Amino acid sequence: MSEFWFFLEVLLSGMFAGTMYALVALGFVLIFKASGVFNFAQGTMVLFAALCFVGFLEMGLPIAVAGIISIGIMIAWAFAVERLVLRHLVNQAPIILFMATIGISFFLEGFGEFIWGGDVHPLDIGIPNGAWFVGPEGVMLIDQFDLSAAVIAGVLVLSLALFFHYTRIGRALRAVADDHQAALSVGIPLNRIWVIVWSVAGFVALVAGIIWGSRLGVQFALSIVALKALPVLILGGFTSVPGAIIGGLIIGTGEKMAEIYGAPAMESLVTALSGTDSVSLGGVEEWFAYVIAMFFLLFRPQGLFGERIIERV
Repeated sequence: MSEFWFFLEVLLSGMFAGTMYALVALGFVLIFKASGVFNFAQGTMVLFAALCFVGFLEMGLPIAVAGIISIGIMIAWAFAVERLVLRHLVNQAPIILFMATIGISFFLEGFGEFIWGGDVHPLDIGIPNGAWFVGPEGVMLIDQFDLSAAVIAGVLVLSLALFFHYTRIGRALRAVADDHQAALSVGIPLNRIWVIVWSVAGFVALVAGIIWGSRLGVQFALSIVALKALPVLILGGFTSVPGAIIGGLIIGTGEKMAEIYGAPAMESLVTALSGTDSVSLGGVEEWFAYVIAMFFLLFRPQGLFGERIIERV
């Protein structure tokens, strides 16, 4: 019985982590669907939004006020990106837009450090940070922070998935992603759609930054958290909001299972093949997701839910 509860504990822990990965990946998906380009700046947006939020808290503002002002800043940022960058790149090649997001990323990171400094900012917004022991005689541990963060991320991800799938804005977003010029020709306001999508991506970045900042502290390493979203995107598909959810859950649970169950099995295999007494394999959780992503790139590059791209020449 204890083995079953331990397995369930590992499974739930992986699903909680996967939900937070999906939240970060969602920002990439939204902008990719609207512009057809990978937004290199999404990780820096997570960092910048979290820096704004914690900076206002350190000024003595209430959490709600700091959150509202931070959302306003991310919306203003969306208007600035559309007016100064995207408006001038309509119908350009995807690589041009990608290079533009690299420039946006470096600017935003430097601007954030100039305004808020480069120190680590501790963040506590009241998310419970204890442990629950459940099951027969309390044999299974559930981290309260992981559970709370996963619920917040899950509600946001599902709400946005429904919004963009069933609303007029969602349909316009898909049309813009397919062909900028065709969308303009049927009266879809391309500039307005881009502002909306970048604003929503900024809001997602803020929530992700608050959650990850509460766990790790708000620091410049937060921008690297976005790298965790890459295997999720490759697995689920760059154009699929549901794919971000499923991909996040698969990657999160896969990492935990590989670390707990896969690593000992690989150690035994390597020990048997090498003839040594013992071999220690650590850090499986860090690279497992990227190996899975590599296999998907080889055999199904569009991901589980992505659209197959067919080019005729």
